[in-house]
Amino acid sequence: MSGAIGTQRASGQGSRGHVRLRAGVDIGATKTFVVLSDEEDGRLAEAEAPTPARRGGDAILDTAAGLVRRVLAEVGANPAELTGVGVGAAGVISSGGMVAAAGDAFSGWVGTKIDLELSRRLDRVPVRSENDVTAFLRAELGELGADRPRHALAVAVGTGVGGALLVDGRLLRGGGAGAGEIGHIGDFGDERCSCGRRGHLEAYAGGRALTRRYAAATGRQWSAERVASSALTGDPVAGAVFERAGRCLGTAIGQATGLLGIDLVILGGRVVRSWELLERPLLAALRHHPLVSGRSVAIRLSELGERAVALGALALVSPAPD
Repeated sequence: MSGAIGTQRASGQGSRGHVRLRAGVDIGATKTFVVLSDEEDGRLAEAEAPTPARRGGDAILDTAAGLVRRVLAEVGANPAELTGVGVGAAGVISSGGMVAAAGDAFSGWVGTKIDLELSRRLDRVPVRSENDVTAFLRAELGELGADRPRHALAVAVGTGVGGALLVDGRLLRGGGAGAGEIGHIGDFGDERCSCGRRGHLEAYAGGRALTRRYAAATGRQWSAERVASSALTGDPVAGAVFERAGRCLGTAIGQATGLLGIDLVILGGRVVRSWELLERPLLAALRHHPLVSGRSVAIRLSELGERAVALGALALVSPAPD
């Protein structure tokens, strides 16, 4: 197993003695993030590293396992003290913990048996995985406590666009474990999506799409964050890129919520940090797709930020996960 896990950051609280520990892992297209928790849900340590998304499933899981071992070392523990590892991973994840589909940001990820192979790297600790946006929704619902709704749509806009559904109090998996994949619906134009088709939401609103569309118009290969900063200082091309993204997001959300009768949407992901650029076009598009009931759709921004997926993954290995 490779020991190299790239540039990292970590924080911990020293040795905890013999406590029961859990780790939550967020495997995204850009970075892998791990949080370590005790049995009282106290966060003990965290670490992150770039995801080697182009190097295949083995390299990706080596990175995740290395980070888990790193946070354990921060508190003077080892894998034998883990009760389990939960994983929220990019892609369509089967009920058996295998990657059934993934966007073109990854190479060699499809077919990876996350639960089996990550467990092997961590001395056979139990591992349970699910789609990263489902884990994101799980964590955000936990923040609502007694106010947890029975129906919600989660949309995460990062490198791509993902979604997850809570309907009648249950997280939906769908046929092929692909329920909620809002990034791969719509016919918004001729831009090519990461799935190989054209016109999908992700081709206009995901971080890679924002970068690509701005570069096509200006020749400047800027990150989505830099495009956002330029839009805020009056760059009309950058502003138009975000305007289109917000409009497409609002339209897709309106169609999805209308179909399922959902009146709460939880938004997260690094692109949503530029909410001031997305808010107006998104809400304007959403008003064009009202619910049949006449109720408006509420938009709630993530409470947990970059930690949401890892914290939701922790719940997969809690004593009584949802």
